[in-house]
Amino acid sequence: MPQPSTPVTFRNDVRMPNRFMLAPLTNTQSHDDGKLSDEEYHWLTMRAEGGFGLTMTCASHVQFIGKGFPGQLGIYDDEHIEGHQRLATTIKANGSLAIIQLHHAGMRSPEDQIDQQPVSASDVEKYNTRGLSLDEVHQLRDDFIAAAVRAQKCGYSGVEVHGAHGYILTQFLSADINKRADEYGGNLLNRARLLFEIVDAIRATCGRNFLLGVRLSPERFGMQLSEVKTVCKLLIDNHDIDFLDLSLWDVFKQPEEEAHKNKSLLQHFTEIDYKDVKLTVAGKINTGKDVQAVLDAGVDFVAIGRSAILHHDFPKQVSANADFEPAQLPVSQAHLAKEGLSEKFLTYMKGWEGFVKEG
Repeated sequence: MPQPSTPVTFRNDVRMPNRFMLAPLTNTQSHDDGKLSDEEYHWLTMRAEGGFGLTMTCASHVQFIGKGFPGQLGIYDDEHIEGHQRLATTIKANGSLAIIQLHHAGMRSPEDQIDQQPVSASDVEKYNTRGLSLDEVHQLRDDFIAAAVRAQKCGYSGVEVHGAHGYILTQFLSADINKRADEYGGNLLNRARLLFEIVDAIRATCGRNFLLGVRLSPERFGMQLSEVKTVCKLLIDNHDIDFLDLSLWDVFKQPEEEAHKNKSLLQHFTEIDYKDVKLTVAGKINTGKDVQAVLDAGVDFVAIGRSAILHHDFPKQVSANADFEPAQLPVSQAHLAKEGLSEKFLTYMKGWEGFVKEG
C-alpha cells in the first residue's frame, strides 16, 4: 500500500508530490466583494509551504447570489483575477498543486449576504427560496464554466466542482428538494444533468491538462447512498474527470441508511471501480495512523481539514512520524494564530464546539 509521502500521478500526467490534500475549508477571511484578502492568502500559502501536495481553496462562489458565508472568496468576476493569480502562483511555487473549488450555495445563501431571495432547483417555502427558471439554470451552468475558465487564466492547476453538502448542485441531485418538471428534474439522470453538463463543458473548454474533480457527499440533504454511488459510476464511466472527492463526515462510520449498514460508508465507495480516476475522501482523518488506514483501504489521497487547521505542516509531521497526533482540543487562540488563522477565522472556529479554549 502507498505511503503518505509517495507521489500521485493523474491520468493527464499531472503529478501530485504526496498524498495530502488540504480540504476546502470555510474560513470567512476574504473581502465582502469576493476579493482575496491578505489573511486568506497567508492561511492557504502556509499550507502549501507546510507540505500539502494539493492545496484547495475554500468554496468559491461562481455567482454573487451563490454566496454562502461572510468573507467568502469569489471567482464570479474578472475583478477577482488579480488575487487568484497571486494565490495560485505562490501555492505552485511551494511545489503544491493549486485547486479552486467552484461553488454556489443555492438555498443555503443567507439573505443578508445576497440582499435577495435565495434560489434553488425548486421553490422551498421553508427557506424562502425560489426555483430557477430554465434560462437561469442555463446561466448557472455557464457561470460555473466561466469560473473554471477564469481559474485557468489565473494559473490554477485545476478546479473541483462542489456537488456536496446541500449546496445548489446537491439541491438539483436531491429528489427531496428538486421537484422540477423539465429536463433537470424527475429521474436521477435528469437531476444529475446540470452537474454532468458543467463537468463536460469545463473539460471541453479547459482541456486535458487542467485537473477536474467533483465533490459529492452521500448523506444528509435528501441524498440517497445508492444514488450517489450511481452518480460516481456515471462520472467515472461517461465523464472525463480526474478525481472524485467524497465528503463522508466520518470515514470510519457506518451509513445512516439501515439497508446499507452491512459495511462501512468508506467500503461502499472503495468497492467502486475507479478505473484511472483518483479517489480522495474527507471526514475525521486526524492522525498519522488515520491517514495510513485510509490509504490502505484503497483511497488514493486524503483530504485533511481539522488537523490542517491545527498544524499547517501536518503532511511534514506525518511523513516524519507515522504515529503523529495533532494537538489536543481545545487549543489556545495563540496556537491558532501561530498557525495562520486571522481574527475572523478564529471567530468562526469558536463556533466549532470544543475547538478553541475560552478566554
